[in-house]
Amino acid sequence: MDAVEQNSPLGLSSEEEDSELSDGELQEAFVKGLLKPGLNVAQQQPKKTVNNVEGLKQCLVEFQKTLPWAERLDLVNLPAADIVAKAEGKETSQGGQAVSADDDFQREMFFYRQAQEAVLVALPRLQKLKIATKRPEDYFAEMAKTDQHMQKIRKKLILKQTAMEKSEKAKRLREQRKYGKKKRQKEKKAMMSAVKKYQKGMTDKLDFLDGDLGKEKKGAGITKMATNKKGPNAKRKFKDQKFGFGGKKRGSKWNTKDSHNDVSGFKAKLAHGKEGKKLRKGGKQKPKKRPGKETRRKMKSR
Repeated sequence: MDAVEQNSPLGLSSEEEDSELSDGELQEAFVKGLLKPGLNVAQQQPKKTVNNVEGLKQCLVEFQKTLPWAERLDLVNLPAADIVAKAEGKETSQGGQAVSADDDFQREMFFYRQAQEAVLVALPRLQKLKIATKRPEDYFAEMAKTDQHMQKIRKKLILKQTAMEKSEKAKRLREQRKYGKKKRQKEKKAMMSAVKKYQKGMTDKLDFLDGDLGKEKKGAGITKMATNKKGPNAKRKFKDQKFGFGGKKRGSKWNTKDSHNDVSGFKAKLAHGKEGKKLRKGGKQKPKKRPGKETRRKMKSR
């Protein structure tokens, strides 16, 4: 009991240590210096390890079975010789000392060659025991899963495939609509431009009204294009002379410096009325008078 009291940092018994201490008692102990670093930390005792060799051997004997090798098929062997490395003249070790555990390719190749050596050792032993190593042609193995389960899986795969096809089809349709919308906008813009040119008299072609038919006839209209190259027709020329090409129209009949100085079309006889008087005096040409209203009515009734 005295030893316990000496080891206690507060000078208390084990029963008093187990009881809960108040905050005031802890503060008083801290002021007196009874609470020191390291004395209040719970220390874990080292775990005891037991190496019971006899017990392990006894357990091994209990579950170990003395079965023939044909039932166990266990082999412990080194990897097969690396034929590629030998052909290239590289030195290879039969064991795994040179294999780096961090090199994935080298490690996997070591496992692969070890499996090859196991096959080379096991096949002769199996043939010696008269155990077949090849599946006969008329062998039908039982499926791990029932036909009903496989039918369900097949239906799910078909539904998934059809859903993906529908999604791809919808995606293509959206792209086609987007492309068609841009194409229609482009055609509309070209048509409005052609209409404006036609309104201004810059062209006399009405191919933009035909739409797709005009495009189809474009290749067959070589002769028509050849005739249009000669120039506009008489009607177009008259309209161009009368209205112009959409430019300034006001004051188009006003006199200019060039027209004022141009007297090539001036005739003095006609300007002074001499030639007209001669014709009237001779009586050869008389101005035609329009018939009266009654005369015109009688002419129509005939």
